Amino acid sequence: MLTKWGAAVVAVAASSALLAPPTGSNVPEAPGAGPSLTNAPQLPKPSQLGVRGELGLLQPPAGAAANVAVKVERDGSLSITEKVTVPGGQHLVRRIPLRVPAGDGQDRVYGIRDAAVEGAGKAELTGEQLVATFDGGESTLKYKVDGSVADINGGQQVRWQVASGWDGELSRVSASFSSPTREMPTVDCFAGPIGSDRQCSLSETDHSGVVRIEQDKLPAGERVDLAVQLPAGTVPANARFEQIASVGGAFALTTLTGLGFGALALILILGALAIWLLRRRDKGALTAGAGPVDVLMRDGDRVSFASPDGVLPGQVGTVVDETVDVVDVSGTVVDLAVRNYLWIAEVRGAGTVDWQIARRNAPDGHLAAFEREIYGAILPEGTDSVLLSELRGRGTVDLRVAGEAMYDDVVRRGWFSRRPDKGRSKLTWAGLGLVALGLVGTVVLTFTAGHALLGIAVALAGATALLGASWVPPRNSRGRRLVGQVRGLLDYLHTVKATDIPLADREMVFSRSLPYAIVLGDTEHWLRTFEGLDPSADGSAGLYWFGGLEGDRDLRRFAARLPSFLSALDGLLAESGHLRSIRPEPVPV
Repeated sequence: MLTKWGAAVVAVAASSALLAPPTGSNVPEAPGAGPSLTNAPQLPKPSQLGVRGELGLLQPPAGAAANVAVKVERDGSLSITEKVTVPGGQHLVRRIPLRVPAGDGQDRVYGIRDAAVEGAGKAELTGEQLVATFDGGESTLKYKVDGSVADINGGQQVRWQVASGWDGELSRVSASFSSPTREMPTVDCFAGPIGSDRQCSLSETDHSGVVRIEQDKLPAGERVDLAVQLPAGTVPANARFEQIASVGGAFALTTLTGLGFGALALILILGALAIWLLRRRDKGALTAGAGPVDVLMRDGDRVSFASPDGVLPGQVGTVVDETVDVVDVSGTVVDLAVRNYLWIAEVRGAGTVDWQIARRNAPDGHLAAFEREIYGAILPEGTDSVLLSELRGRGTVDLRVAGEAMYDDVVRRGWFSRRPDKGRSKLTWAGLGLVALGLVGTVVLTFTAGHALLGIAVALAGATALLGASWVPPRNSRGRRLVGQVRGLLDYLHTVKATDIPLADREMVFSRSLPYAIVLGDTEHWLRTFEGLDPSADGSAGLYWFGGLEGDRDLRRFAARLPSFLSALDGLLAESGHLRSIRPEPVPV
């Protein structure tokens, strides 16, 4: 009887000692860090709460309870076993987050694998959390965790929330922690809402280094956060921290974004150098020339004219100055007459001089698209002959379609990479694509992985491409070569003599070369060179394509009249306002 009373007295005394507030040196040191998982927290060394055997004094759980065993493996992973007891008829869900706030704008990122539930429940691992559901009865959840060990202040810290994300209250949470070391670890255990620094109800470390903790009445949504300090090198560290995605953080300068802007700077330098070299080469093609160009094709004792690369008179001016001018259309009209599609004649009246353009052959597949458009603008369908005065009386000659066709044709022939009157090229479209990609990428990166400055760098690269596209010469290598050959053609126009050409071919060579002399500003010199040509030497009266001068035994009257026709035609075409009306000056060889 005395023994029973003695035991009761001992129990009451022990209970009183446990529940009484600590005094003196037994007062635990308040932790300096909260429950947030910092990258390098300074954890205090708290006094143990209670002594060996005191954990058993807590009241048995009356509701749902969880008993968690945490074991640190030698590879740094955690093996966790949670035994969960749920009263009959109840249902509990635990959501274990894989990202936990760690302070300083960082999240601590964990990895969970091999999750499985034994008993009345199930586990599902998503990209952001592990969701475990438990029905009435006892169930066991097992899983492994990576990312819980960090090297901190000359030691290692293992941190894990042994209880968190429950959708209902737990009447009791108990946990044990073991590691490969036998040294006595320093333990911090926090309980309550995220951010609170309230310590757990009880914790202790036994002689073998196993940590045991207990927490009564953990409300729904609160957590029990365990942080254990181990000696340095106990296991491999595997903690991973990531910056929290935010608008401000997304635009922070990082190593990756720095490399992106460095690459952008290199691209800008190389691009500027490439454009400078291209412009220098293009400018050189306009001044250097390609040397002598043989435009006179000889077949036995016969001679014919062939333009370099098959370029037409209306194309020469566009290839050289990148612009469709009135003179290019005038030269094309003369060329159509020379090729027997049109007839040009002077018509004199009472004190007036007019010019007639008549149909000789209908436009066919041998004409370029722009030539057919010019033909139709002067002689529409159903019109066989027209005077320049009649064209002027009808209003302006619409040359918009013809001009568009001339620009398209120099691209189709492969002399330009894009239309010289428009800046849209492959580089332009690439620039637009990069700008769009950069803007979309900036938005996406801002709200996902961060490094949004990479998107800005891509957009800047696109904007630079758009700007550079307008500076890149549209003439390609074939066009530059043709420009050099045109200077050789000019050399031919300046140096050839009428006597160099057989008499039987002289009128044809003169006529076929004349449109090129017109568009290149060398008309007067070419007419002077061949003014002694007898157009009737071939048995026909006058030039075969120009009327009104029949019976002339030379081209002196023609040399005086043709400039008048060209001036009248230029004036009529210029009134349309669709083309530049500059007549080129003679180009020196």
